[in-house]
Amino acid sequence: MFHDPLHDPLHDPLRSALPQDRLPHALAPLGWDEAWEAEFAPYAAQGLLPGRVVRVDRGQCDVMTADGPVRADTAFVTPHDPLRVICTGDWAAVEAAGNPRYVKAYLPRRTSFVRSTSSQRSEGQILAANVDHAVIAVSLAVELDLGRIERFLALAWESGARPLVALTKADLVADPATLSHLVADVEATAPGVPVLTVSSRTGEGLDAMAAVVAGGTSVLLGISGAGKSTLANTLLGADAMVVQEAREVDGKGRHTTTTRNLLVLPGGGVLIDTPGLRGVGLWDAEAGVGQVFSEIEEYAARCRFHDCAHEAEPGCAVLAAVDAGDLAERRLESYRKLLRENRRLLAKTDARLRSEMRRDWRVKSAQGRANHEAKRTGSPRPRL
Repeated sequence: MFHDPLHDPLHDPLRSALPQDRLPHALAPLGWDEAWEAEFAPYAAQGLLPGRVVRVDRGQCDVMTADGPVRADTAFVTPHDPLRVICTGDWAAVEAAGNPRYVKAYLPRRTSFVRSTSSQRSEGQILAANVDHAVIAVSLAVELDLGRIERFLALAWESGARPLVALTKADLVADPATLSHLVADVEATAPGVPVLTVSSRTGEGLDAMAAVVAGGTSVLLGISGAGKSTLANTLLGADAMVVQEAREVDGKGRHTTTTRNLLVLPGGGVLIDTPGLRGVGLWDAEAGVGQVFSEIEEYAARCRFHDCAHEAEPGCAVLAAVDAGDLAERRLESYRKLLRENRRLLAKTDARLRSEMRRDWRVKSAQGRANHEAKRTGSPRPRL
């Protein structure tokens, strides 16, 4: 049976991590600092209590306050905009008493990890708030999907958090040369991002991982079967998260984590575990895409035309880099794909951008027809 540490008065890691005498900084293990305290001052004047949201579920949320865990109603913080609903990691202003008790507001977020939903309404979904590090768990038990890693990285950079790639289940790669090759592939995919190999079974890389997550709030991301919950349990030193084995045939796991949970780590820091994500849709992540493909952005700055699409334009430094072998064609294709996806998503909510895209499409269609006609007749190709 699933053990819920939040509601166990004898074995509550969140409660044990907090001083019992309600000191001014009793919430420090959860990330409370002087800046948060200053932001909260107007709510304190109203008699409200500060607390960090540990879990949100069906109109209620669990909030850790200086007095311990509180179950509160979210009716006052449930707007129509899905990006403004309260979520795990938020700092909440909670009523000091009442039955039920209500969350009356939450503090402005420093960072937020957002993806697009799989619905046809093109809505964003916020996964975690006030995160310092985004740990992207990638299983080495299956073939690496570099494109998916790039997606996660784009969202991580866009969130304002610092990304890190954790290659889990490293003990399943017996050949050191193979492991080194896999790490090199991911490092090339994630320029400027630390890449760690970890194994919850052997302990490999866990000290380095613990040192990273000790410095603030981290969110653990990845698809089902990536080893997120096992890694969370190992860092926590307790079986707080249910774990199920991945299928042997394809390494895919089942969604054992169904809610986002905030955990206080014994070595310092806060970890937000998330359900396995089936889809990793971008949400207004153009800057994040540019960060992931920083080498392409650098080449693009040297293109002849400032609006070069890097497809067939003369003087394109990006295409020249591909021809010279300095830039992998797979990287360029992935870059184009993510930018197109992000642009299409934005166009669904931006009439001006939709108009620009239609105009670009008409220009390219006219260019294609003109090139086809020139090829057919043997005349010089016109420039539109």
